[in-house]
Amino acid sequence: MAEPRIRVNREIRIKEVRVIGPDSEQIGILPTFQAIKKAEEYGLDLVEVAPTAKPPVCRIMDFGKYKYEQAKKQHGARLHQRSMQLKEVKLRPFTDKHDLEIKVRNVRRFLEDKNKAKVTLTFRGREKAYIGTAKGIMDTFIEGVKDAGIIEFPPRMEGDSMIMIISPKSEAQKVKKVSNPTAASGEEIIIEGRKNEQDKT
Repeated sequence: MAEPRIRVNREIRIKEVRVIGPDSEQIGILPTFQAIKKAEEYGLDLVEVAPTAKPPVCRIMDFGKYKYEQAKKQHGARLHQRSMQLKEVKLRPFTDKHDLEIKVRNVRRFLEDKNKAKVTLTFRGREKAYIGTAKGIMDTFIEGVKDAGIIEFPPRMEGDSMIMIISPKSEAQKVKKVSNPTAASGEEIIIEGRKNEQDKT
């Protein structure tokens, strides 16, 4: 949906407006023609920033500079949205140690590249009996990436798969030492809407 057009200077047709100065000072309510004249005295523009207020609020500013800064912010936000992807690694309940280490390294690489990682462990047939083994594999991932990622979506069952999503840590989070948010040693797994405690055997 297109953004509403911002009215500037003589495009502002209402009789009077509340004016904010270039240093954020409250100038007060002025006839619009006087507000435009005051903006011209500063060598700036009168920009309508709150058109639905009564009276509308206008600010004296450099509109060209404002448009440039807004466009730069929007471009940065779009770039960030495009750049962060959801990468996936797939496992089985009996993935061997060597393969597991490779998968953990892959997830670390995804996180270091500022992407999210989805860990999917799929069960076939009677393999659901090995939920405890699968939970141990997920715990290995949590331990292996705890300095590079945070658990956005803890391990839980969805159909025939156990799913976990890990997000990259911000630089601030990396500097600040935090505990494992999943409390992996005592966590419960949610299976199809019901809690199933980790195997007691």
